[in-house]
Amino acid sequence: MAEQQVSRQELIRRRRRGGFVGRRAELAAFGANLDRDPADEAYQFLFHVRGNAGVGKTSLLWQLEAVARERGSVTAYLDDDVHSAVEAMAAISAQCERQGRPLKRFDRLLATYRQRRHEAESAPLGQSDGEPSVAGTLAAQVGLAGLGAVPVVGALAGVVDPQQVALGADRLRGLLNARLRSHDDVQLVLTPVPVLTPVFLADLTELARQRPRVALFFDTYERTGSVLDGWLRELLVDGGYGELPLNVLVVLAGQRRLDPGVWAGAMDLVAELPLEVFTETEARQLLSARGITDERVTGTVLRLAGGLPVLLDTLAQARPSDPEAVHDPSGTAVERFLRWEGDPQRRAAALACALPLQLDQDVYRVLAGGDHYAWLRGLPFVNEQAGRVRYHDVVRTAMLRLQRTSSPLDWRAQHAALAEAFARWRTVLEEHLPADGRWEDGTWLEYRLGETYHRLCANPHQALPGALLELLDACASGDSACRRAAQTVVRAALDTEAEPLARWAEQLSGLDDSPELSLLTLLLDRPGLPVEHRAVCFLTRADRYQLGGDHPAAVADCTAALALDPESVRALATRARSRQALKQLPSALADLDLALELNAERAGLLVQRGRLLRAMGRFGDALADLDRAVALDPSEWLRRAERGETYRIAGRLDEALAELTRATELNGAEGWPLASRGWVLHHLGRDAEALVDLDRSLQVNPEQPWALTRRAELHRRAGRFDAALADLDLAVSFSPGWQWVVAERGETHRVMGRHSRALADFSRAIELSPEYAWALVRRGQTNELLGQHREAVADWTEARRLDAELTGRMLTSDQSQLGMF
Repeated sequence: MAEQQVSRQELIRRRRRGGFVGRRAELAAFGANLDRDPADEAYQFLFHVRGNAGVGKTSLLWQLEAVARERGSVTAYLDDDVHSAVEAMAAISAQCERQGRPLKRFDRLLATYRQRRHEAESAPLGQSDGEPSVAGTLAAQVGLAGLGAVPVVGALAGVVDPQQVALGADRLRGLLNARLRSHDDVQLVLTPVPVLTPVFLADLTELARQRPRVALFFDTYERTGSVLDGWLRELLVDGGYGELPLNVLVVLAGQRRLDPGVWAGAMDLVAELPLEVFTETEARQLLSARGITDERVTGTVLRLAGGLPVLLDTLAQARPSDPEAVHDPSGTAVERFLRWEGDPQRRAAALACALPLQLDQDVYRVLAGGDHYAWLRGLPFVNEQAGRVRYHDVVRTAMLRLQRTSSPLDWRAQHAALAEAFARWRTVLEEHLPADGRWEDGTWLEYRLGETYHRLCANPHQALPGALLELLDACASGDSACRRAAQTVVRAALDTEAEPLARWAEQLSGLDDSPELSLLTLLLDRPGLPVEHRAVCFLTRADRYQLGGDHPAAVADCTAALALDPESVRALATRARSRQALKQLPSALADLDLALELNAERAGLLVQRGRLLRAMGRFGDALADLDRAVALDPSEWLRRAERGETYRIAGRLDEALAELTRATELNGAEGWPLASRGWVLHHLGRDAEALVDLDRSLQVNPEQPWALTRRAELHRRAGRFDAALADLDLAVSFSPGWQWVVAERGETHRVMGRHSRALADFSRAIELSPEYAWALVRRGQTNELLGQHREAVADWTEARRLDAELTGRMLTSDQSQLGMF
């Protein structure tokens, strides 16, 4: 039987493996580890290759991957094309599939996620111009610690109203539930990493049972660590997603040490492989292996390469024999390598193909003539991954500088040609992509950012305004797109050394854990953003502040946007939401009145003003707005649900029951109208039916603190204290800063006679809301039961000062307490 022909990639891998010189200690340590039993205490499952640019980290990773494959391992290699945990899992899965080991369950769920994400980002039902798009809201919300969580540090810190955060999350869930098919789909879209990772881990575990090892290699980790650190730590060390088999090992490679803030307590599990430049002995060994023995040539190469393995190998591959050529002072080490290449077309192709950040055959055809792409892929400084090739940064940087300085006109013309090519490819793709889904499409994003990069390189001054607007677009599309767009500008600044780009790159390189907010602030603080787009930038940042609970900052940004565009309905509606959260109800109403003067038939504005008027106790006016909204589209469930909620709070129970029932008929996939109807049924004395509705609501969406707390109250009234506490514990875990939820748990503890726990919960609720009179009365009663009479009187005195009527009504039922007070 004839031997099966090896692939081109395997042939390149073998050649590199055979010609590799140096790093024998690192290779030996890694190989010996592969031979160990994973149960052996000496076995390592996490390696970290560390060293400066050009010391050969990437080349060593190629060798380590080859060693792992030779020993039967399934491998995956990732670099800085990965910008999120989801992208990392997708890349690993794709490479496993190419090796005949697909992660089938994960791939199916990933396909579902991408489809549901696209569906979620379609235009939402009932949205007004005053509300951010679902795509933007979703991107920002996913960046928070979790729905209902309240960020209190970093750029999102500020005045936080946890109830408003929870209600905002409910609004987003409501919009998504209207679009998606199930609660599971909503969870998948909102929190993809905790949903996808266990399935990914299960498939990886199954693969690890079938093969001796699974080896995952993460290159350029200094660029990707900020978005992968926490996920990898949880996966490899903490086990938050499940148990990872011991025969799955990971190799990280980057310029910096691992972040101690993430890896603290786990550094003893990391096998460090620090790399330095080659010693002279190692460098001479490499040159000798390449047939370079002339001492004059050797000395010159050693001087030019400075011990950097990538440059040593580049120069050595050409096998120079003429020392005079080496001594030519007009170019760099890379220029000399190209000078030694005898074929002028190959030399021109190698230079030209350094211009793009990465290339495939399509990009090659734009730049170079002849059919030398296969030769290019085999060059020692070229890394091939997933059908694309990239030059090593050290070599590419030298080639770019040579071309930029030797022929500025050619430099601009070639970059302009590349920009036009990427624009053509992007335009063709847009014919098949909805506008809302473009930033989520990896190919479209590559084309758009490639176009931007080459326009910046061709003419930095002219292209900078467009690149800044692209950053603004990226801010509405999530962390990954935001970081990619920022890195595009940083890369262009490095490659052009243009002063206007350098000033931006310095700021963009330091983005923190909230890149969208940081980018928006940077765009507003630095000159360069066109005036007509500053209002959009203020509003986008206001959305982020609002979702994070920093309502004063959101109000300030909306006010700034209105100074630029006084008739911005979106700015008025956004400011009204934050003013309502800050209890500035008359100001919020003034904003919405003006917004409706500008657009009287906007249903979303009518619903928003109806909610506000309801909060102000003006139920007739609220219903008038909601009646108008329903009349515009009687089949829209959200408007009917809001009208039913208003009837409920106004005490018009029969009308509330009818309207909430209709809303539920229109959209049975939404949880909160069911919960609200359940509470209406309770007030109508139909507790058994109420409990059925609350149960159904929480089956649709288990993460509803309001519904959980209401169900707990029904359980408590029926004497089912354990069930009540289970609901309340869950509600508090979802909204730990919502004082009402915490106080209700305290009340359950109090009724059960668990006074110490009740006291703790009431105290926490009062700490969250010092003017919470109901909790003060209940804490006073608990203090009295504990014999703490002075503390009890102090609580009741403060409660009476805040709300004398409520305090008197609550204490009337206990005459001894009332007399004491």
